[in-house]
Amino acid sequence: QVHLVESGGGLAQAGGSLRLSCVASGRTFSRYAIGWFRQAPGKEREFVAAITWSGSSIAHADSVKGRFTISKDGAKSTVYLQMDNLKPEDTAVYFCAASLGEKLTAIQRMYSYWGQGTQVTVSS
Repeated sequence: QVHLVESGGGLAQAGGSLRLSCVASGRTFSRYAIGWFRQAPGKEREFVAAITWSGSSIAHADSVKGRFTISKDGAKSTVYLQMDNLKPEDTAVYFCAASLGEKLTAIQRMYSYWGQGTQVTVSS
């Protein structure tokens, strides 16, 4: 069992920054990839970014490339999502999730464990 807890959401102005954290506990994570997803009101949940626990592979969705950066701190069992130059369209509930294996994927059904989500609201 893997337990994931997100934090760091809140209210930001357009052009501002937030850093989300995803703390993992439970099983060892050396064989897991961690992904960030988001769901805006009235829209389907979408892939944002993912990182292998080794840090050897990273992927970002085209919509956030150059603005968001995923990273990890293994010693703290934490994955971060640094969000810069925020836009109103980034407003959503952000979720982190764990997928078994070192292969990155944007496919949600490949992620077995999910956090409860953290709200990010960007005002114009």
